[in-house]
Amino acid sequence: MGPYSDDFGGEVVNFAINRYVRVTGNPGSETGDFESNFEIPRGSGLGTSSAMNVAMAAIMSCGEDKPPEELAEIAFQMETNGGNFCGRQDQWASARGGFNHLLFFGDSVEIMPFEPMRSAKIWLRKHLLVVYSGTSRCSGDIQDSVWVDYAKGNPSVIEGLHKIRAAARPMANGLQQDRRNLVVQSFKDVCEGVDMIDTSLHDPFREVVEPLLESGSIAAWKALGAGGGGCAALLCSPSGRDDTIASVEGAGWELIEWDYDGEGVRIAH
Repeated sequence: MGPYSDDFGGEVVNFAINRYVRVTGNPGSETGDFESNFEIPRGSGLGTSSAMNVAMAAIMSCGEDKPPEELAEIAFQMETNGGNFCGRQDQWASARGGFNHLLFFGDSVEIMPFEPMRSAKIWLRKHLLVVYSGTSRCSGDIQDSVWVDYAKGNPSVIEGLHKIRAAARPMANGLQQDRRNLVVQSFKDVCEGVDMIDTSLHDPFREVVEPLLESGSIAAWKALGAGGGGCAALLCSPSGRDDTIASVEGAGWELIEWDYDGEGVRIAH
């Protein structure tokens, strides 16, 4: 993401879910000639803006049969040209669908071979809750302050970003080998890295999440997107799902139902 991938390279493991952004427009339409419908709130941290831009890119390119990776790059450029200083991972997930293990080197993206074990996918689907705190935010505003600190050489920010990048490989190995301890540790490492960057990014979640960690109802968690509100992923312990749901709903948070999406962007004629 941003200058970090230029300086050090980036690495991400992600997957697409079946909560969609539907965009309507005529083939060849220019930016602005579209109508969008969101199944989940914008600013929730689930890549809604990136999904919208991928859909717009697909409509604008209709008839040219562009591969999803090219649509992802068009969407990335649309978003950055619009002033949102973002990474590429959300656009690539939206365009490709399924599970992705991606390496970033400046403007180049390398797709790593990656197929989680079926048992790991079933476990993750059962125990991973996606919750919406009700607090929307603009990821670009959050990232701006991070990159200002990064440009100043803030060692905590740089080490935090290193830690987040390093968490991708054990996540990939954990899912491919169904080693759930690696998945849990990857979540924990990402959380620690985010707190090293800016503790306020997790503040909107702490009042609900920390008691769940202390009670053992969740084994690990992470803010989704840039943090600072929006959605979080809570990885429940084997017996902690019911308690976690009760706590989340008691706090007025929304439980977002989800399943895997393996198709990515598609056009309905």
